[in-house]
Amino acid sequence: MTLPASWTSPLPSPDSEFSEQAQARQNVLTKPPGSLGRLESVAIALAAQQRRALPAVDKVHITIFAADHGVCCEGISAFPQEVTAQMIINFAQGGAAISVMAKHLGASLEVVDLGTVGETPRHMPGVLSSPIAPGTKNLLTEPAMTDSQLEQALAAGDQAAERASQSGSELYISGDMGIGNTTSAAAVACALLGEPATRLVGAGTGLSADAISHKADVVTRALERHGQDQTPTALLASLGGFEIAAMAGSFLGAAARGIPVLVDGFIASVAALAAVRQQPALLEWLHFGHCSAEQGHQRILDALHAAPLLNLGMRLGEASGAAVAVPIMRSACALHNQMASFADAGVSDGSSAS
Repeated sequence: MTLPASWTSPLPSPDSEFSEQAQARQNVLTKPPGSLGRLESVAIALAAQQRRALPAVDKVHITIFAADHGVCCEGISAFPQEVTAQMIINFAQGGAAISVMAKHLGASLEVVDLGTVGETPRHMPGVLSSPIAPGTKNLLTEPAMTDSQLEQALAAGDQAAERASQSGSELYISGDMGIGNTTSAAAVACALLGEPATRLVGAGTGLSADAISHKADVVTRALERHGQDQTPTALLASLGGFEIAAMAGSFLGAAARGIPVLVDGFIASVAALAAVRQQPALLEWLHFGHCSAEQGHQRILDALHAAPLLNLGMRLGEASGAAVAVPIMRSACALHNQMASFADAGVSDGSSAS
């Protein structure tokens, strides 16, 4: 297979010198040490990742990868597959949640159409048409994609990271759109973690208890078909989706180019897990936006040793939870960069107190 360099080549490491400088700065700001909690660690991590004394996430690049899933023929979604293509149009017209949030944040937003069952108009603003196929195959009965299709999906992710780099982005966010993709993501996660489907399969688009049970049974049988090969590449080809593989590729592509990554919810976290299993050093580049209400997300976060910034009961996908967390990261940077030191403010730091 011909895979992007970021999938196999060693990743750069955040700069520990800038981390130490940022920690030293936090120690002399006009506050008790550690009193800003996670805001301090976010700023320190960004300083090391961006190799700058004063980190910033003003320039945010958001990519939504969209694709359909053959497993939908098993009745695992409350919505028809046509919704994927319809939502691509909604993204382009500015009506989706992530469209609203991108405008609110002043972030650049692009949608990459990797292949849908429904038709979409050509030349929509903000939509890149890169069809691999009209969706994956039915993962219950055969591999979701061929090796060639996996290569194309990973390459699409890496190319999105390159566009983010070329635009000078300070933070990269990747999101998903694809009816049926919680089934695919759960299957990949179960295989990576050795977990039963009943623990990681959730409601997705809003399934009933009986429908969730059916969905878990589909995942269980798909895992039996897949066998014992646990490499991330093999799992993504056998059980994944075009958009899940593209997200995994984009995360590694961003890290390879020195761009911090903010991970969204359940599906994005599964993509991140696959990418981390491929390249463990990726973990040093990841921030996590929120804990999804989708069953199984907390287990994925635990496997990634991740502490998300928010827990708002969201489960929409399309990078919406990550986008909502961006103001938290911007606050962390503002406090780190603009607060006065004890010396500058003429405030006693308590070091002379008995």
